Order: sequence, then structure tokens, then C-alpha cells
Amino acid sequence: MADKKLFAQNPAGLLRVGEGFRLADQPTNAAPGFSGGKSDGGTALAARSGVLSVLQEQLFAESRYGGTKSVLLVLQAMDTAGKGGIVGHVVGSVDPQGVALKAFKAPTDEEKSHDFLWRIRKAVPAAGMFGVFDRSHYEDVLIHRVHGWADAAELERRYAAINDFEAELVANGTTVVKVMLNISPEEQKARLTARLADPSKHWKYSTSDLDERAYWPKYMDAYQAAFEQTSTPAAPWHVVPADKKWYARLAVQEIVVEALSKLNLQWPKGDFDLAAEQARVAAC
Repeated sequence: MADKKLFAQNPAGLLRVGEGFRLADQPTNAAPGFSGGKSDGGTALAARSGVLSVLQEQLFAESRYGGTKSVLLVLQAMDTAGKGGIVGHVVGSVDPQGVALKAFKAPTDEEKSHDFLWRIRKAVPAAGMFGVFDRSHYEDVLIHRVHGWADAAELERRYAAINDFEAELVANGTTVVKVMLNISPEEQKARLTARLADPSKHWKYSTSDLDERAYWPKYMDAYQAAFEQTSTPAAPWHVVPADKKWYARLAVQEIVVEALSKLNLQWPKGDFDLAAEQARVAAC
């Protein structure tokens, strides 16, 4: 559970997309459910990293003895919203051998020759793995809706295909955690400006970021449609305020901890005679 001294309500429930959700009404610069400030958030993030690490190790260990569970964290956001920070500060706190990270870029010609889920299916986490999608299959309904690359009928087909795909994952033992990092256009501008002012960050800057920024209202409409169509009981969306990086990281960490906690993970019992092995070690 979340730290009761800091979280008045667990963000896994507080930030979940439910009936009547409107993205336009959601704050981007708030810290819902959290009573502390930035320094408190940093302390809590470090403390909860240990909890997350143990849960991830249990997930990995179970799979070595026949366990079939896995977790998939889907990260979606406008550029500069902090997906990389989530990967570095949240996912980066666990054992990398149990992490399957996939950053989806523009599809290749080969990938375009297949259905949009073809490349996604190849990257789903195996049993015991903590999978992370930095962008995902949702690009194929978001950007295609914004730029009119798919008509209404095709978009509806894709929403349905996504729901079927995610239901299949859940049925096969994968817990799907979907997070949209909700940044304001003003904060994005500040972050783009900061990147240009720092030569060590120029590699992160892309001129296409600014091009897509011009479509901001259309992207917000596309996200709203995606939430309405694909936030299901089996795989709900969570919308996390992202103007405060420290809060976004802490909230996503807690959402993942909550998801792993619900799996009732156990340390596997070794397939050996404990007393006999203790005696052998003592004698060697």
C-alpha cells in the first residue's frame, strides 16, 4: 500500500480513468493525493524503490519455478512529458535482467506491411518479466486520428483490436498498467527551451516535436477518444499530472507497486532438500 503519511489516497485509484472522465478537466501541475512537497517526494521515491525492487524480484523468481505472471507498463505522453524519467527513476530501480523495455519508433516498411499489432505482439513481456512500452500500439490510434491517416471505421476497428489484444494478455497472466503523463503546453515549451539551452540535451531535441505541438488540441481529443474506447476494467488507463516530474515518477511508481502487490507474489521454495544442502555447505 502507499505510504499513509504522504498519500491520502492511493494514486492507482485516484488517477484511474472512469466513467465520465474528461481529460480537459484534469490538472497538470497538481499532486493529487500527496501531502508532501518535492523533497518529500524524492524521499518517498527512494524508500518505495526498495519495495518495488523486491516485488519485481519475486515476479522474476516465480517464473523460474513455473509462474506465468508478468506486468506490462504502457507509457504514453506528448513529447518532453517525462517518459524517460519514469524509465530511469522508476523502472531503473529494479534488477535489469527482469526488465523488457521497448521504445516504439515510427514503423519500418516491414512493420507497415503487417497489421499494426504485429510488431507489438513480438514485444510483449514473457512470464516473470516487467515489460515497459515507451510509446506503444496507441500511437496507431493517436497520431493516425490527429493526421487523418485512418478513417473513422478503421479507428473503430483498431480500438476493438486493442481491447481484444489487452484482454488476451490479461487472460494469459499479464497485468496491463496504462499511464498517460499529462503535461501542459506551457510546461512543454519550458522543457523544449531548456533543451535548446543545454548542449548536452541537444540530442534529445527533435524538430518534429515542435511540428506535433501545433496539433495539441487534436492530440487531446485523440487521447480522450482513446480513453473512452479502451479504458476497460481489465486494462484501465491512469492519467498522471506531469508538470511536476517528481510527482509523476512517484505516482507511477505507486501505481506499479499496487499492481504487483495484487499479484500475491511469493518466494518460490527451492527444489532441494534444505537440511541436506545446509550440511553439504557446512562440510565443504
